[in-house]
Amino acid sequence: MPESPRVPRPRAGQGFPLAAPLLLAAVLAAGLRGGWLPSCEAQQTRAPEGASAVSGARLDGAVRSALARGRSGTEAARALVSRSGHRWDAVYGPSAYAAWSEGLTGAYAGVGLALAHDADGVLRVSRVRPGAPAARAGVRTGERLLSVGGRDVAGLPVTRTVGLLRGGPGTRVAVRLVRDDGTERRLVLTRVRLGDGPVVSVERYGDGGARVRVRAFTRGAGERVRAVVAALPPRTAVVLDLRGNPGGLLDEAARAAGAFLDGGVVATYEDGGSRRVLGAPRGAAGTGPLVVLVDGGTASAAEVVTGALQDRGRAVVVGEPTFGKGTVQVPRALPDGSVAELTVGRWRTPAGRGVEGAGLAPDVSAAPGTAEARAREVLTGLGTPS
Repeated sequence: MPESPRVPRPRAGQGFPLAAPLLLAAVLAAGLRGGWLPSCEAQQTRAPEGASAVSGARLDGAVRSALARGRSGTEAARALVSRSGHRWDAVYGPSAYAAWSEGLTGAYAGVGLALAHDADGVLRVSRVRPGAPAARAGVRTGERLLSVGGRDVAGLPVTRTVGLLRGGPGTRVAVRLVRDDGTERRLVLTRVRLGDGPVVSVERYGDGGARVRVRAFTRGAGERVRAVVAALPPRTAVVLDLRGNPGGLLDEAARAAGAFLDGGVVATYEDGGSRRVLGAPRGAAGTGPLVVLVDGGTASAAEVVTGALQDRGRAVVVGEPTFGKGTVQVPRALPDGSVAELTVGRWRTPAGRGVEGAGLAPDVSAAPGTAEARAREVLTGLGTPS
């Protein structure tokens, strides 16, 4: 029997992947319990709202039964999970999970596609990374993705589809897409190493303010945000740019929020019948005026940060409504070495707002082409930059 893979520390999810950026399906479990949370309290409550109907014990049983009959345990688990009714539940084979989890470091091999389900549940290309294999093949934003590697992806979670798109550098993957005019194309793309650019970057404005951009909450991103903010002059006015940020690790999101919040609640979440509190570390370095810039690609852990800063009156949110990824998944290693990610409940903002399917509304609406300029206008109105 294959050795069970090491399940990485909990993440808070990306509402859609990044086969070119990165993806996380809101995972919160051992890593949060195992050490870092500065203010994590739990109390028993009713069954988690929105929890998966599939238990880990049922999955273990299905896998063992399939293996005893000489069948694929992974496929048995997938069949059971597909009936759970949760769009974010998924089962990965060992190699697929390893490739998908590599994105947590901010680097992976892929073809340069970010994906999202539209309002009708259709899986579409939400972004094409410039210069990546998909861009060179002429793939456009908005195209519908029909299959990956010969597998129909209709109804699959974005996370599963991203796992199919990823693989080793130099390997090839076949994709089938269709444009709105009905033109269908079959492409064979060669995966390349992606995501090596900075996850956190800073740009100084001429008036003394700064834009801090966070592409995803991968490992180390939270401390990087805190370091970047601490290096700015005291009370610098900051635009925290979370546009297109698909999420990441929850504890990294909490650390990042702690750059602007001196402790206190970042979010609450459900886990195994308990309600827990995710807290920010103390010692905020960013004490100046703050605007958070968001769009429809701001998801999951990025929504956690946005909701905390908005609810606690620390920032003005500018842009478009966010994605709406408000559930939490926990990874579970299965007897055949595969990994299941099961929904344990929903997370909520400090004021108790749920975002699943609804997202967060900005305080100031701004169209994509004018959003950053509008954010700077709002920032100026909040106070004088340093």
